[in-house]
Amino acid sequence: MVRYGRHPDQYAVMRTPAGTARGLVVLLHGGFWSASYGLDLMEPLAADLVGRGLATWNVEYRRIGSGGGFPATFADVATAIDRVAGLGLDPALPVTVVGHSAGGHLAAWAASRNDRTPGGPPRVTATATLSLSGVLCLATAGREQLGGGAAGALMGGHAGDDRAAYALADPVQLVPALGRLGVVHARDDQVVPRDQSTAYAIADEAAGGSARLAIVPGDHFSLIDPTSAAWEQTRTLLEEIGATAPAGS
Repeated sequence: MVRYGRHPDQYAVMRTPAGTARGLVVLLHGGFWSASYGLDLMEPLAADLVGRGLATWNVEYRRIGSGGGFPATFADVATAIDRVAGLGLDPALPVTVVGHSAGGHLAAWAASRNDRTPGGPPRVTATATLSLSGVLCLATAGREQLGGGAAGALMGGHAGDDRAAYALADPVQLVPALGRLGVVHARDDQVVPRDQSTAYAIADEAAGGSARLAIVPGDHFSLIDPTSAAWEQTRTLLEEIGATAPAGS
């Protein structure tokens, strides 16, 4: 465990493979930004990726109920990703950010950081980003009361209450994303509607981005099950866009 701040939730778990790592994957867990959920959700994926020659940086962050919300949660994610530069890894190692659900929101947001967003412009720019059934339009999520109104809780109000804050926090308002972008959604997702991903991919492309939309089999949680077809297809996409060396090279 490596701390990147003083709050108990400001830490990440680093795992490295045997031999030379082919790349580094930053993992951002979901759970509608609630302190009821933690980075253990991403540990199965971390184990799978490490077994395939990739280093992982599984990030915890302040969440709703543990000092999180806007801008704290966002600043934590920015700081945790930037902390990669001080881990002693090869600076040429490609970095891919993978987030699931609310973590997909934070991953896509991090790919569009600028000098106005919490944490400022990135010190570490990911080669690629993958959002897995991410909440990519906060305003819509708020209107639809996804997660029992989690987006409003994250932002401290509804989209109409503070448009300036939403403009710095909502991925669909920050397009295009930097680097290569995979937008993955589970076909039978009953937690986050598919249009969260499709609308974002359309907006990113319209803004000059290169979002690659992929609909995979399974439900919301299939995406973080390393034995599922959903993760197999997602991992293939990661290898294609994440600029990692081939397995076994």
